Amino acid sequence: MIAPSPEPRLKDIVEAIGYIRSDMESTTLESFAGDRRKRWQVERGLEIVSEASRHLPEDMKARHPEIPWRKVAGIGNVLRHEYTRVAADALWRLVRDHLSVLDQVCRAELAALPPNP
Repeated sequence: MIAPSPEPRLKDIVEAIGYIRSDMESTTLESFAGDRRKRWQVERGLEIVSEASRHLPEDMKARHPEIPWRKVAGIGNVLRHEYTRVAADALWRLVRDHLSVLDQVCRAELAALPPNP
């Protein structure tokens, strides 16, 4: 049996990161902490990133040890099950400091995929 293409999941990650970045452009920690709707949007985007990452092939993840794949997958569990404990500053720093590398990796993997017939 042929494994499904990772393309849809990679696209989901890139798209979700794009929405998160757009929502967070020029947002300070103070304004983010005070904007429940914006936090909710970022949380949903991170849930999508988390879930999509779980469906990427293990060999693809192994090519990118700079990405903490277990943490990427695990943030979804935190957001779903421990949502009352999620701190705005932790989300803000995650978006500001860590999503760029994941975005770059996913874009590179998409570019390396063979063209669809």
